[in-house]
Amino acid sequence: MEPPLFPRESGQFIAERSRDVFVEEEGVQKVAEMLFNLRHTDDLTASGWKKANPLAPVPTSDQALNWVFVIDTMNFSFWPEEETQQCEVTYKGTTYTGYMTLCAAIARAMEEGIPITDPKYFSQMSMEELGQVLRSDNETPMPMLQERHQVLTEGGRVLLEHGGSFRSFISRAGNDARKMVELIVEKIHSYRDEATFEGKRISLYKRAQILVADFWGVMEARGEGDIINMDWLTMFADYRVPQALVFLGALRYTDTLMQALNKGELLSSGDRREVEIRGCSIWSVELIKERLCKLVKERDGQTCNVNSAVIDFYLWPYAKKHHKEMAYIPIHHTRCIYY
Repeated sequence: MEPPLFPRESGQFIAERSRDVFVEEEGVQKVAEMLFNLRHTDDLTASGWKKANPLAPVPTSDQALNWVFVIDTMNFSFWPEEETQQCEVTYKGTTYTGYMTLCAAIARAMEEGIPITDPKYFSQMSMEELGQVLRSDNETPMPMLQERHQVLTEGGRVLLEHGGSFRSFISRAGNDARKMVELIVEKIHSYRDEATFEGKRISLYKRAQILVADFWGVMEARGEGDIINMDWLTMFADYRVPQALVFLGALRYTDTLMQALNKGELLSSGDRREVEIRGCSIWSVELIKERLCKLVKERDGQTCNVNSAVIDFYLWPYAKKHHKEMAYIPIHHTRCIYY
């Protein structure tokens, strides 16, 4: 069986054949200009990572690396069936929804003395124990508990087979971001975010890439972020960033797709429209990055060191911050373990 195209090549392949999602040249330029104006701020650096997630532990401990692994292994499908019925977790007086409920639940468990970042523990924890860790503060539970339990225990067992920590596991790829992604998807089944599009096997690898980018964020905060090939990573194709790209004009959906999403139609993982939304998001961010680097070269006479992961680190909180203005653009709904 031929190996799938890597995410960047997949994005281009999909964008060139897409029927319902289109990358818009003008919007790409607009976003590049917006990012150009932010080029000297923390918003476009890896150090913006910690700022974006106040619940992340201090980066100096190796526990922070296991924390990243636990979070990214269960980082999928937080959208509620009904907007009014969101799973909520309150931690230290702040009530969180969405992805942050996971971070808050893990922080709460650590405070309660549960060794949730120890692979020896989470590789064999029961579903009931995980249910207790991820408990909601209202009647709406966090979705997909069974799947979260399955992927976390599987991931823990893989870490135990490779030195017993995420640090020892990932060090097998040296300091190369591309090799890290390849290692993760080879060894941990739940990270194989792949599909078939027009007869071609493609990959999107949202969680594998975000795991490497988060690892880089922690190492960068320690002053040890000399990871090569970070530019090989693409954006992390989920359901929040595509919405921001449509809002900013870098992506356009056909009326037919808009109608289907507005009706709340559930797209299955691998559905053509779902693959187009994610693939075109990847390709539009690649073009934004190219355009941004061109601006930096032309106007500043400098080499651009902004990669797609950093652009994603900016766009995701941007989407959260502007969610009210973006409410008229529907997010696509796919219940799966990949994002």
